[in-house]
Amino acid sequence: MTQTHMAREVAEIPEAAARFLASARDQIAEAAARMRAIDPGLVVTVARGSSDHAASYLKYAIELLAGVPVASVGPSVASIYRRPLRLTGAACIGISQSGRSPDIVEMMRAAQIGGALTVAVTNFPDAPMAKASAFCLPLASGEEKSVAATKTFVVSVLAGLALLAEWRDDTALRDAVAALPDAFAAALTRDWEPLSARLVRASSAYVLGRGPGFAIASEMALKFKETCGLHAEAYSAAEVLHGPAAIVQERFPVLALAVEDAAHSHVLATAERLAGQGADVFVTGASAPGTVSLPAVGGLHPLVAPLVLVVSFYTFVEGLARRRGFDPDTPPHLRKVTETV
Repeated sequence: MTQTHMAREVAEIPEAAARFLASARDQIAEAAARMRAIDPGLVVTVARGSSDHAASYLKYAIELLAGVPVASVGPSVASIYRRPLRLTGAACIGISQSGRSPDIVEMMRAAQIGGALTVAVTNFPDAPMAKASAFCLPLASGEEKSVAATKTFVVSVLAGLALLAEWRDDTALRDAVAALPDAFAAALTRDWEPLSARLVRASSAYVLGRGPGFAIASEMALKFKETCGLHAEAYSAAEVLHGPAAIVQERFPVLALAVEDAAHSHVLATAERLAGQGADVFVTGASAPGTVSLPAVGGLHPLVAPLVLVVSFYTFVEGLARRRGFDPDTPPHLRKVTETV
C-alpha cells in the first residue's frame, strides 16, 4: 500500500523539531528578551482548530511555570464585531499553520494596536499574520500535504515551549525542549495496537487528561473525528465525573492520558473508577486496576511529556483511520487552509 502523506509527515516530526530549534534560535531569543522587558501580567492567545489546542497547551505551561494567566481571545471580536481590546502590557501569541486566515490576522493586528506585544507562530514567515505581528517564530516544518495537521501542531507547541523556557530563563525546561527531537523519535516506535483493535468498530469514545494533557486530549479527540469518522470527546479527568461519566457504561472506550506530573494519581483514579463502571479504559504509560496500559516514553519533564504522547497517538490514529476505511489525508468536507472571517 502507498504510504499516506499523514504517515510521512508524522515520521518527519523529529527532523522538523530539530530543524526548528536550530533555525529559530535567534527569533526565540529576541522575542523572549522582549517578553522579559515588558514582564507581561497577562498573555492572550489567538488560534483555531488544532492550533487552538496548541494554544491551550501553552496556556497551562505558562500558567504552571510563569504564574501568568493566559486567556484565549475570540478572533471574531476583531474580524466580525470590530471591538478594540485594551491589552497594554500584555503579550499576544497567535498560532496558525498557514498564517492566512483573515480572522486570525485581524485579531493579531488589533492586539498590536491595543498595546500587546505580538508573537506569530506560523509555518510561513511571510504570511499576513507574521507581517501583522512584532515577532515571528517560523516553524520551518516544510510542506504539510495531509489535511490533518501533525508535524506543524507538534512544532507549534515546541515553539511556544522554547519561547517560554527562554523568557523565564528556565534551565530544566530549556534542556527538556532541546531533547525533544530524540523523545519524538522514541515515541514513533510505541505500539498502541490494543487500542486500535478496540476502536476499529467503535462509534464514540472519551479522551481524558489534566493540565497540558487536557490540551492533548482535545487534539486527539479532534483527530479521531477528522481522520477516523469517530465521535470522540475530550474532558478533564476531573470534569468527566461531573456529568459525562453518566453515559460511560459497559464497553464504552476511554483513553486516559497519564503523564508523570502532579495530576498523575488523579488521572489514574478516574481511569479506575470508569473501568469499574464497565468501560474499556486504556491508560498511557501507567497501569490501574481494570485498565489496559499503552506504552509511552518515560522520564520526561512534565511540561513536555504530553506533547511526546501525541506523536505516538498520530502514528496510531493514521493506522486506525485506514483500518476503518478512511483516507486520513483527505477527510470529508475539510480543506487544508480554512479561511474563516
